[in-house]
Amino acid sequence: MIKGIKIHKSINEINILNGIDISINEGEIVSVVGKSGAGKTTLLQILGTLEKPTSGRVLFNNKDVFQLNENDLAAFRNKNIGFVFQSHHLLPEFTALENVCIPAYIAKSTKKSANERAKYLIDLMGLSDRFNHKPSELSGGEQQRISVARALMNNPQVVLADEPSGNLDSKTAESLHELFFKLREVNQQTFIIVTHNNKLADLADKKITIKDGKMD
Repeated sequence: MIKGIKIHKSINEINILNGIDISINEGEIVSVVGKSGAGKTTLLQILGTLEKPTSGRVLFNNKDVFQLNENDLAAFRNKNIGFVFQSHHLLPEFTALENVCIPAYIAKSTKKSANERAKYLIDLMGLSDRFNHKPSELSGGEQQRISVARALMNNPQVVLADEPSGNLDSKTAESLHELFFKLREVNQQTFIIVTHNNKLADLADKKITIKDGKMD
């Protein structure tokens, strides 16, 4: 479903990625591991179309996404890709329900359909009693689950997660990892997860190690 071909990325003449070739199938859970500074997050951002490679191509279902103009690329990203970051990036002034609805509003969904979808997802996260709570009223694990629900709002083909359990205690992290596998079964979605958590990395269908900007 996703193919990266000879991906290079340089910033200020510093090589971060040095010719990555990667292929990810629909419905796979893929972990990306490596030391800090190896290029994991940069690779994830390029696969997620947040950054452009210096050279190389990224294909989604054989479509070369970086051939799209900026507006079309943003629309493609909002529809097809969900993001979960280490810091949940929830907006503090909005409720859990409102935070989850944001991608649907960007996609110009109606408020009614957005609310119905958001309530379904929050219930799937086991947080149906938290619809009207603001982020400051939620635990770290609950905030991260709300951010996962937000990532799933537009039913994306792929979810990209960058150290999603990095700020969580081990029990909460394990619960989040179990959730990813449950979501794959329920929604048939593809997950690409950058992680330092060896237990999660080893559970994945495919484990990719990045070393010095190359696949090891």
